[in-house]
Amino acid sequence: MPSISVLAIALIFIAAGIGHFVWPEMYVRIMPPYLPAPMTLVYISGFFEILGGVGVLLPGYRVYAGWGLIILLLAVFPANVHMALHPGDFSKIPGWALWARLPLQFVLIAWVYYATCRT
Repeated sequence: MPSISVLAIALIFIAAGIGHFVWPEMYVRIMPPYLPAPMTLVYISGFFEILGGVGVLLPGYRVYAGWGLIILLLAVFPANVHMALHPGDFSKIPGWALWARLPLQFVLIAWVYYATCRT
């Protein structure tokens, strides 16, 4: 039986991944302009969020999925930085919240690591 942390991680990433396909425009808006093919990147990241979320539920794949999610979280970090540096583009989110997301990304990475990657 997976731990509560593993179940929560799975739910968060599966839900977020589905969101990439349901509301892709929202995710395209946060993409830094220097990245090519933003819609394609949104779909790719959504696919891997779902894959990682499902993977952590499978004991034989949990560690691999955990490392995959950590890599994914690092890969999307530039989007969080972009949001913090351009708060005017995201006026519905308070500026302090955009900056608070940056260290929280590393808290999420640590949580994924401790819940899935330690054997």
